[in-house]
Amino acid sequence: MSTQLLTYLFVGASFALYIGIAIWSRAGSTKDFYVAGGGVNPVVNGMATAADWMSAASFISMAGIISFIGRDGSVYLLGWTGGYVLLALLLAPYLRKFGRFTVPDFIGERYYSQAARIVAVVCLIFVSFTYVAGQMRGVGIVFSRFLEVEVSTGVIIGMAVVFMYAVLGGMKGITYTQVAQYCVLIFAYMVPAIFISIMITGNPIPQLGFGSEVIDGSGVSVLEKLDGVLLELGFSAYTAGTKSTIDVFAITAALMFGTAGLPHVLVRFFTVPKVSDARLSAGYALVFIAILYTTAPAVASFARINLVDTVHNTAYADAPEWFGNWETTGLVAWQDKNNDGLMQYGPGSALSPAKPQFNGETGSYGERLLKNQPTESINEVYIDRDIMVLANPEIAGLPGWVIALVAAGGVAAALSTAAGLLLVISSAISHDLLKQTLLPKITEKQELLFARVAAAVAVCIAGLFGIYPPAFVAQVVAFAFGLAAASLFPALILGIFSKRANKEGAISGMLVGLVFTFTYIAYFKFFAPHLNNAEYWLWGISPEGIGSIGMILNFAFAIIISRLTSQPPETVQKLVDNIRVPSGPGAPSQH
Repeated sequence: MSTQLLTYLFVGASFALYIGIAIWSRAGSTKDFYVAGGGVNPVVNGMATAADWMSAASFISMAGIISFIGRDGSVYLLGWTGGYVLLALLLAPYLRKFGRFTVPDFIGERYYSQAARIVAVVCLIFVSFTYVAGQMRGVGIVFSRFLEVEVSTGVIIGMAVVFMYAVLGGMKGITYTQVAQYCVLIFAYMVPAIFISIMITGNPIPQLGFGSEVIDGSGVSVLEKLDGVLLELGFSAYTAGTKSTIDVFAITAALMFGTAGLPHVLVRFFTVPKVSDARLSAGYALVFIAILYTTAPAVASFARINLVDTVHNTAYADAPEWFGNWETTGLVAWQDKNNDGLMQYGPGSALSPAKPQFNGETGSYGERLLKNQPTESINEVYIDRDIMVLANPEIAGLPGWVIALVAAGGVAAALSTAAGLLLVISSAISHDLLKQTLLPKITEKQELLFARVAAAVAVCIAGLFGIYPPAFVAQVVAFAFGLAAASLFPALILGIFSKRANKEGAISGMLVGLVFTFTYIAYFKFFAPHLNNAEYWLWGISPEGIGSIGMILNFAFAIIISRLTSQPPETVQKLVDNIRVPSGPGAPSQH
């Protein structure tokens, strides 16, 4: 059976499973739609949380970025895993004790202000739409290669599938769909990692293979070989970081604190019956997440070795099959600068502009010709970082069923997180903006209808962001985490641990943090991309890390203004004292 047919079977079967689960678990009430009825088993919720967590950025892009930037990519591993621990310890039990459907619900009541609720909704929408752009882009990349369609067409297909189970099933449908998606994505990630680890090191455990010797008889470890190969080609050593210490710290902090403020993960802890179950499900999720995150560095290093081995100084006429497959998608390109017919791979951008623009014609060697101007670097090969995990089985020459499995896993990873994000967007609009603020007299049936309409509109907007993304998937996600760190995280922390924090402080802090961070990112990514380097950054901090500064500004404004204005009401201070004791059922409630 051909790889293409296997891919259709694997992806089609997974889609049928997800849609079937959505129909089976269709939400019949707002409680079902927002928090899956509040009765999800901790193990099930832990697995669903892991799927929600391990997005297209984790599955598709993280190993790809690590593969290309080496040690500097550790910021993603440290930031995301550290952030999850922070979320599980500092936020999840306390918010579960409070017992509301959404993050804006908590902020609105804790800060006794509808204005605070609306600002939280605005922050949530900014964060979630930025995040979901990366997920929909990931779906498009998977489909463009494995279903042989344009990236934009792939995004539209993903939109249709997400619409089915997010709009119909709500959190109830999403929860059980995510359990299935976790099983698919983790199996899809580990199987090729194990195969390739055996091929390169002889060790079947990728985490151990990462530190083992290669079996080519050289007697060097994987990292030593990778350092040597890259230095020979003119790159920096894989294990030598190029980012400044302050930028590494800032990006890690932004990812960590942004993680703890992500609304689509926090809401997962509202779906279990008790506070103790929330803590238990957080522990299970950490175990499920660790399986992929400890494997990613190995996958990244193996992929880079195989890439160099199969591409550099290879005649295009003899190029491996995977290169042509991905060239068809527009995510790989070759421009013969010296007319020797060989693909030279080296440092620097191969093309100007950096991303390929094909003219529709074919060259003398069969390559797709480009409109791009050649650069002065020796590099002739463009490789989109986001394809590394997806292309890895093909590069390594693994069987067709493994390639098809990875395709299904990539789709599962992207769709699981996209659905969670779309749900928090729809619940923020229907519950917090309409039910709690603008239209308090609507019935539960009307609220559920508004939630589904909001989810449908959000799916369409998310698709547009996926078709026209601002950066690589993991970078887009990093921006979302920075926005979450700068806007929502301080309000949540102060709301739980400070009785003195008031509505004036929270509102001003969230607005300052959001506006500062968004403006900084937009300036360097959209308005002045030619200035996007350390020379022009504030204190040498990149747009990916600026959320940490936004967070500090948020805390500063919130604390200072809270001190200069009146204390919160006594009832709110008692509420804070009650939240600090994470015990009791704390059932999610609606007002």
